[in-house]
Amino acid sequence: MNAPAQTPRPSVIQLTIKEKSALYAAYIPLFTEGGVFIPTTREYALGDDVYVLLTLPEDMHRYPVAGKVAWVTPARAAGSRTQGVGIRFPKDEKSAALKQKIEQILGAHLGSDRPTQTI
Repeated sequence: MNAPAQTPRPSVIQLTIKEKSALYAAYIPLFTEGGVFIPTTREYALGDDVYVLLTLPEDMHRYPVAGKVAWVTPARAAGSRTQGVGIRFPKDEKSAALKQKIEQILGAHLGSDRPTQTI
């Protein structure tokens, strides 16, 4: 008898963003629910479940997010882009509140033309 296939548990990533400029570089406003870029050398595939414990600048609270990998920047990507993954926040109230909190922290920076680690 074969045992039923085990669904892999989502990996857990702790991401502490200490500065507003780093938050600006990592935040993904293009995702409707919001999202964040996480530098990592670990291999991920699109659609992988990832559990993120996110800490924002000047806020000691850790925000748990059960997100999905929405894009992957591979090692040695063009333009010297940082290797990592873009995590899309789920469509739920906690994520909506987190998106609002991030956008409140970033304020006027959201309209900036400065390059980011994201799309």
